Amino acid sequence: MQFATKVIHAGVEPDPSTGAIMTPIFQTSTYVQAAPGDHKGYEYARTQNPTRTALETNLAALENGTDAICFSSGLAAQDACIKLLQSGDEILSVNDLYGGSYRQMVRVYGPWGLKSRYIDMYDASKVEAAIGPDTKMIWIETPTNPMLNIVDIEAVTAVARRRGILTVVDNTFASPYLQNPLDLGADIVLHSATKYIGGHSDVVHGCLIVKNAELAQRLRFLQNASGAVPGPQDCFLVLRGIKTLHLRVQRACENAEVIARYLAAHPKVSKVFWPGFEQHPNHAIAKKQMRGFGAMVSFDLKDNSLEAANRVLSGTHLFSLAESLGGVESLIGHPASMTHASIPREERLKVGLTDSLIRLSVGVEDVRDLVADLEACL
Repeated sequence: MQFATKVIHAGVEPDPSTGAIMTPIFQTSTYVQAAPGDHKGYEYARTQNPTRTALETNLAALENGTDAICFSSGLAAQDACIKLLQSGDEILSVNDLYGGSYRQMVRVYGPWGLKSRYIDMYDASKVEAAIGPDTKMIWIETPTNPMLNIVDIEAVTAVARRRGILTVVDNTFASPYLQNPLDLGADIVLHSATKYIGGHSDVVHGCLIVKNAELAQRLRFLQNASGAVPGPQDCFLVLRGIKTLHLRVQRACENAEVIARYLAAHPKVSKVFWPGFEQHPNHAIAKKQMRGFGAMVSFDLKDNSLEAANRVLSGTHLFSLAESLGGVESLIGHPASMTHASIPREERLKVGLTDSLIRLSVGVEDVRDLVADLEACL
């Protein structure tokens, strides 16, 4: 089944009781049993819900996995991954990642004895050299947030597999439409489904996808035991959003390319970060492992002051100043004070995340209007 067919049909069947073509919202907390243990596969809604089951089946198909496990947010999904580890274990992570991921690793799990280190994963040989005796998980974002660096998933996961280390790929920026990390050797794929998968800025959701039965069982246990599960309404909204995933991401990518090239030629812009440029350090890897270069674009100003950035950030009309990404509408954000404020400034500067860096989530509007909006504020 091809991707455009999967998004509409995988895991979705007409409701047998009514023939409804849309998956019903099973708004229930419990299920009646004929006798103790004699039920129809559902006992309690924290553990199972038919709306969630349909979504999990669909997500597993989109990432070419066997199991998907849904959570109340992307960070709840990350939390379950980290709970696979023990005190004293170490996570080796890419050094340019979402601020909330960094915050959870350092400030939530650090006091419990979990160690985390942050390195440049541009070259897989650097990853192998950085692995220590306590390294039990390698955490990859690609493209990274917000510098849009590219990590060679196949090369890094091959290193991890030789060393018996679990690999997690946060695939939020790419979406399953552009990239499938399980096919490249990853053990776990994570999505903040709030973003491209949901696609309409109306739900908070997260998921993990695997193709190892034992790993799926462990993660499902954590999902149920910790209870950070999505409600059926949330699952319905994500399932609804998925049906247009391929159309939305394709259009957003096309728009992003126009905008990235426009910004690169603008006299007030010093640098544009977008993996589609041939001069991007890992452009060849992006071209190999992705089916497009994504709809996220970051750029820095020649006047690299916070004041100059604020003038741009407050001067747009179609690009809305807001956190998050991946919706049909275009967003503009300031990572240093918004999504990445929890990362110390000296750490941000090491990876090039300056106080004037601006991040765009390019939506599906007419690109001529988006360019005109940027032109006016620049």
